[in-house]
Amino acid sequence: MKQIGFYSATLLFFLFPVCFFIYKSFFGIWRWGEAFPVDPDARAWKVIAGEGELLSAVVVSVAIAVMVLILNLLIGLTAGKAFALHRFRGKVILESMLMMPLFLPALVVAAGLQLVFIRLGLADTWLGVAVVHLIPTVPYSIKLFKSAYEGIGTELIEQSMLLGGGAMDRFRHIELPQLIPAMNSVLFLTVVISLGQYVLTAIIGGGSVVTLSMIYYPFTRTADESVMSAFSLMFMMIPLITYLISVMVLKLFIPYRPSKKRRGNETPWN
Repeated sequence: MKQIGFYSATLLFFLFPVCFFIYKSFFGIWRWGEAFPVDPDARAWKVIAGEGELLSAVVVSVAIAVMVLILNLLIGLTAGKAFALHRFRGKVILESMLMMPLFLPALVVAAGLQLVFIRLGLADTWLGVAVVHLIPTVPYSIKLFKSAYEGIGTELIEQSMLLGGGAMDRFRHIELPQLIPAMNSVLFLTVVISLGQYVLTAIIGGGSVVTLSMIYYPFTRTADESVMSAFSLMFMMIPLITYLISVMVLKLFIPYRPSKKRRGNETPWN
């Protein structure tokens, strides 16, 4: 019963803003005392479609988000596993340092890295923007994968090693099926955070790398709420579609599905 209430409340809080944006994008603002609008108007969507750099911004944003996602999976998996299953000197200090970007203002980080990126030739490039997007995303990935590996433990991994299992087989058949919840969270968080980065993209990209956020935020200054609602809907759909495609691709590499019920010493998959 509690689960039904939780999912109902979650669905309500998710659907209400979406429906509200859909209404405003087609009908505009209804003020008390005025006639209730009944004829939809696609003017706001035409304004967005007329934005010359919109298509290229979407392509660049998705390409950067996918690059950031791949790097997050590689860094998060290795670092999370090391922090969860291994002991080494300076572990606490290193983990704390990797979490520091979450407590530093993005403007300070970007201003400090700009000179470094200029010297490395990464400034004003999409690769430089993808690298700097790791700063606000990698800490979450490491934390999520660390928690996942702490749940997996070392017993199954050690049994596989004793039976002669290779590192790749061990990862694909033992670790990967149990990392699905963490991977889903990393997929969604990474894509959403990357697409929403404005300050880091503006400073490191130097205006040469135009992403969706670079187009979106100037629209917040307009008084046309219909255009803002339409843009918000489009901005919302891109990370959702990217996330769904990433999940479908990920499933191709997962040989088993986690079992909902575990009994005794059964393996954690069907």
